[in-house]
Amino acid sequence: MTKPVVTVTLNPAIDQTITVEALKPGSVHRAKAVRHNAGGKGVNVASCLADWGTPVVATGLLGSGNAAPFEALFQAKGIADAFLRLPGETRVNIKIADLAANDTTDINLPGLSADAGALDRVREAVLGLLEPGTPVLLAGSLPDGLPADAYAGLTADFTAAGARVVLDSSGAPLAAALASTGALPHCIKPNRHELEDWAGRPLPTDADLLEAARGLQRRGVAVVVVSLGADGALFVSGERALHGRLPPVTALSTVGAGDAMVAGLIAAFQMNGGLEDVARLSVAFAAAKLGCFGPNLPDPATVRSLAAQVALTSLG
Repeated sequence: MTKPVVTVTLNPAIDQTITVEALKPGSVHRAKAVRHNAGGKGVNVASCLADWGTPVVATGLLGSGNAAPFEALFQAKGIADAFLRLPGETRVNIKIADLAANDTTDINLPGLSADAGALDRVREAVLGLLEPGTPVLLAGSLPDGLPADAYAGLTADFTAAGARVVLDSSGAPLAAALASTGALPHCIKPNRHELEDWAGRPLPTDADLLEAARGLQRRGVAVVVVSLGADGALFVSGERALHGRLPPVTALSTVGAGDAMVAGLIAAFQMNGGLEDVARLSVAFAAAKLGCFGPNLPDPATVRSLAAQVALTSLG
């Protein structure tokens, strides 16, 4: 039996995606469609993993006032719900999809506040789920009330318990986790902008990205994945580095493509895959998700077909 993956989302959100013909600031718009998805990075990853057939336990912090969309998603997909409920409401993220410009404008509303006691309860819940080798994803931003080093502390505790920690965050929480004197994450997946933010300099070429990724490896991160949008992603582990990409596909929705990529690399870790497997599956998950609204994948056969088509280039 495959060990369940554990995803931790401390600051989840309900994504409200509003589609308009053309976004014009200061004007009145008539929406063409509106969708509500239970979201947050770790929830999106759990959703994609469930579609792939991987057992997954989702935990973190949810507002009890509007937990219904999350509960419906978990029930529909067979995701084990280990979320801690807090008084209040989970935040809502408004995404305005502009058909004319083919882009999305995000407005993220404030959400719950949390304290050290809530974080401790999540920590204990995860420690109770761990076996040696269990992949644990720490994903997204931190809610108000938690320090920037919250992920650094969780990474050290879960690694000590035998977990393989994947961290997908940015800004101060990512910087604190990478500066930690304790255990560093097994894997991180910054995009180019997030890696530039951490490095403190522009990284315009593959060589620049590779140098920054190698720097993270020297600190102790075993696998560094840099997502590059339509250009695929860079995968660095041990002495090896690969660039993986697929030909551009028509995107119904780019929302959550990075989360799908994280789900793909965790799925490959679950299969004890090598770097080629990690690259193929994560690029395929991201591409497959582009054809779906919300954090969903098509059937596994479609994803496997895409994985077989991923072009891999070996880098220095």
